[in-house]
Amino acid sequence: MSDVVGVTYPIPKQFIGRFFNEGKDVFIKPATVWRELKPGMKFVFYRSHEDTGFVGEAKIKRVVLSENPMQFFETYGDRIFLTKEELKEYVKSQERWKSGWKSRGQQKKRLWMAIELEDIKKYDKPIKPKRFVPVGGQYLRGD
Repeated sequence: MSDVVGVTYPIPKQFIGRFFNEGKDVFIKPATVWRELKPGMKFVFYRSHEDTGFVGEAKIKRVVLSENPMQFFETYGDRIFLTKEELKEYVKSQERWKSGWKSRGQQKKRLWMAIELEDIKKYDKPIKPKRFVPVGGQYLRGD
């Protein structure tokens, strides 16, 4: 298996432009596909829903984990690509997937991640992925 060189996550079309047009540089979501990420690795923007494809890339500056995603606003403020209201709705929508495993009878809190980005670049035209990009994202490997 080749080495992990980065990651990609699906981002709905209505939000993705915020990284290129509004200067947003912090991506947040439930913590999936993150354990092997390190600063300097590549983050590829996958536009989902319509006109799908890889539409840009950035360099990962830092990955931060928290059980409370609203805390990210204390650190990053309006650098986050979602508004507080949008994040509250997102958190609510995730609660129905309460898959968090139980440890000694207690529900384990789900971790959320914030990925701080730098050197954000938009591609001239979308690139179709060779493989399906799952909701949780996927690692990019050097081939």
